[in-house]
Amino acid sequence: MTQARLELVCPAGTPAALRTAIDAGADTVYCGFADETNARNFPGLNFSRAEMAEGIAYADARGAKVLVAINTFPRAGAEALWHGAVADAYAAGAHAVILADLGLLAHTAERHPGRRIHLSVQAAAANADAINFYAAAFGVKRVVLPRVLSVQEIAAINREISVETEVFIFGGLCVMAEGRCALSSYATGRSPNMHGVCSPASHVAYSEEGADLVSRLGGFTIHRVPKAVAAPYPTLCKGHFTAGDYAGHVFEDPVSLDAAALIPQLAKAGVRALKIEGRQRSRAYVAEVVRTFRQAVEAEAAGLAIPASDLRRLTEGQQSTAGAYRKTWR
Repeated sequence: MTQARLELVCPAGTPAALRTAIDAGADTVYCGFADETNARNFPGLNFSRAEMAEGIAYADARGAKVLVAINTFPRAGAEALWHGAVADAYAAGAHAVILADLGLLAHTAERHPGRRIHLSVQAAAANADAINFYAAAFGVKRVVLPRVLSVQEIAAINREISVETEVFIFGGLCVMAEGRCALSSYATGRSPNMHGVCSPASHVAYSEEGADLVSRLGGFTIHRVPKAVAAPYPTLCKGHFTAGDYAGHVFEDPVSLDAAALIPQLAKAGVRALKIEGRQRSRAYVAEVVRTFRQAVEAEAAGLAIPASDLRRLTEGQQSTAGAYRKTWR
């Protein structure tokens, strides 16, 4: 007996990546406008209004959907930028917008009644009470769960809510409570939650000091490793620090999420959609990862074993983890 197929939600940082994701088998693509309204506001990424409309038309013609991430928190006095992004996304034909801010959720529910709203992982809604509030107050139809929950906790949440849940399955692993991370903004003055920039490249520096390669973020030393050892990208939450008698990665190792093996358990837990992270990654990355997870989703729907794959070379530090799905905290 087969079960409903999980929806595969895939990243697109550019129009070319959107087409690549759809051609590789994405059910749904998520992307954002080229401004601070989305949490991947990096140079060279994201969509103009015309590109968004063209991308949605491409998706529609192939039976796929597009979600527009408007998931940063508006600056006081600049709300019009976020309000305009919501209106433009719907006007372009987006299946849904992905929002985090309470004020923006209220605005969207009032000004665009009946339109589909997804709750961003940036809202950090990690329990049934919070999710039910968003559904009742703003008509949210789906919530992207934060990456701090075990499979058992997700199953318990799904038993108490009536909206869909979406979880991350592969890619960069944010180990802080999304929407509440202040580490990057402390070091660089650029907030991932407001400006859409986590550990911006403009604030990253590498230097050789004796036998070591040192990486810094905003002037703070994040990693110091021998020159022969690969140095991960410097983010504070995955930095190498000394704390008391312990020296190492205090919060989390610099690795990526790969929970492909847990797809059957996530399906049984009531998850509706699987999300791949990586809007800042290349088309080659998007194509390979989407094809791999398309095969996995089809296998799960048919009641077959998840096919073995090796995506490790596409992960941070060529290492992966199941993250909080198999919860072990330091």
